Amino acid sequence: MSDLTKLSAVELSGELTKGSISAVEVTKAHLDRINSLDKAVQSFLHVDNAGAIKQAEEVDKNRKENKKVSALAGVPLALKDVMAQKGVPTTCGSKILEGWRPPYDSTVVANLKKNDVVILGKTNMDEFAMGSSTENSAYGPTHNPWDLTRIPGGSGGGSSAALAAFEAPLAIGTDTGGSIRQPAAVTGTVGVKPTYGGVSRFGLVAFSSSLDQAGPCARTVLDTALLHEAIAGHDPKDATSINAPVPQVVAAAKSGDVKGMKIGVVKELNGDGYQPGVRARFEESLELLAKAGAEIVEVSAPNFEYALAAYYLIAPSECSSNLARFDAMRYGLRVGDVDGASAESVMNLTREIGFGKEVKRRIILGTYALSSGYYDAYYGSAQKVRTLITQDFTNAFEKADVLVSPTCPTTAFKIGEKANDPLAMYLNDIATIPVNMAGIGGMSLPSGLAEEDGLPVGFQIMSPVMKDERMYSVGAALEAALLTKWGAPLLDKAPVLGGAR
Repeated sequence: MSDLTKLSAVELSGELTKGSISAVEVTKAHLDRINSLDKAVQSFLHVDNAGAIKQAEEVDKNRKENKKVSALAGVPLALKDVMAQKGVPTTCGSKILEGWRPPYDSTVVANLKKNDVVILGKTNMDEFAMGSSTENSAYGPTHNPWDLTRIPGGSGGGSSAALAAFEAPLAIGTDTGGSIRQPAAVTGTVGVKPTYGGVSRFGLVAFSSSLDQAGPCARTVLDTALLHEAIAGHDPKDATSINAPVPQVVAAAKSGDVKGMKIGVVKELNGDGYQPGVRARFEESLELLAKAGAEIVEVSAPNFEYALAAYYLIAPSECSSNLARFDAMRYGLRVGDVDGASAESVMNLTREIGFGKEVKRRIILGTYALSSGYYDAYYGSAQKVRTLITQDFTNAFEKADVLVSPTCPTTAFKIGEKANDPLAMYLNDIATIPVNMAGIGGMSLPSGLAEEDGLPVGFQIMSPVMKDERMYSVGAALEAALLTKWGAPLLDKAPVLGGAR
C-alpha cells in the first residue's frame, strides 16, 4: 500500500470498504504526518489524537459487525476552529476564547459524526475569521506548503494548508467573503462555498451572520462533493437554513458533463490588477471548457465594482454586534476581576487584551457604521448595493448557466508583506465577495501555476441559488481536462516537506 496520506477520500473509502486497510491505520498515518510536519506548517491549533483514534476504532468495529456505514466512514478530516465540537477546544483563533470547550456539537460536526468521518483536530484561522492570510490568528500564522514563507490564504488557511501538506484529505472551512475559496486558490486545493442556507450555521461562531457559510474543502472535486452532501441539509436549529433537497452534487461531480452549458465570463472580474500568470491560467481553462463542449459567453455585472466597499461596511457592522457577546461575563477570558472592579472595567480590559488588532479595527468600523446619524449613509446604503449585486447575478444567470472568474487577483504573497496595509489585504477578496453578497454558490479549483513565481492559481465557478450541482459539473470537467494536460495532480509539483511528500 502506498502512503495513505497521498490517497484521496474516494480512494481511502474504497480501500476501507475492501478491508485492505483499517480506519485506525488511516487515522494514525495522518496523525503521524501532522506530528512530523506541522511545526513547520502550523495548520492545527489542536490535534485530538485520542478522540480521533476512538472515532476510528468505532468505525472499524461497525464494519466488522457489518453495520451500515457511510461512503466517508473512517476518512480523516481537519476542522476549522470556528465550528463548535463538544469537549474539544474551540478558540476561533482568538485569545478571548483560549481553552473554551463547547458543551455541544455544531450541526456540521453532528453531521460529520453521523457519517463516521474522523475529526483529526481544529485548524488555525484568522481571528474570528477576519482576514485573508491567517496572519491574524492569536496563535501565529499558518504557512503555505508550496512556500513556507508565504500565506496559505485566509481566514481558513489552516484547513487549506492541512490539505496541501497531505495532513488530511478533507477539511471544513467557512466563507464570509472568500475564506474557503481564496485559501483553496493559493494552496492548489478545492474549496466550495455552498448556497447560503444550504449548510447549517448552528454552532458556527458568527462573524457576519448574513454572509457566513460553512463548506467543504478537499484535493479533488469529487471528494469535495461527497463532503458537501455529508454536511448539507435543512436544520430547524438555523433560522436561515433552506428547507429543500440537497443539490445532487456527487452525481454532477461524477458526470463532469458540460456539453451545451453556457459559461459566463464576468467582465468586471478579470482586468487590471490581476497578475499576468493568473489571467493566463484562466484563459487556458476557458479553452479547455470550450473543447469539452461548453459555450463561453461574456456577461457584465456593473455593480460588482461596489461590492468590496459594501462588504466592508456590512461585515464589520454585523461583527460589532455578534462580538458584543464576548464581554467577560459568561464564558471565555476574564481580566481585571478584582475587588471593587466594575463590570464595565472588567469588560473593557478583557476585550482590550483578548481581541487582536484586526478584530478591534472591524468592531470600531462596524460600530461607527451602525451609529445614530450614520446608519442610513453607511449600513443602509451598503444593503442597497447588495440588492443591486444580487440583481446583476440574476441578469447574468439568464444568459449563462454558471459564471466564472479567477478566484483572486494574485498568487500567495509573503507573510508580513501586507500586514500593515489592510486595504491591500482587503483587495484579495475582490473576486470572491460578490458571491457572498448574493448568497449563491461558489467554487475554487486549481487551474495551474503562475509563470512568475510557480505558485498555484485558482479558477472560480459561481452557480445560482441551490443550483450548486452546476459548479460541480463544470469543476469536474475542468479538473479532468487539466489532469489529462498535466499528467498528474497539481499538488505533485509541490515541494517535498520534511523529507516526505
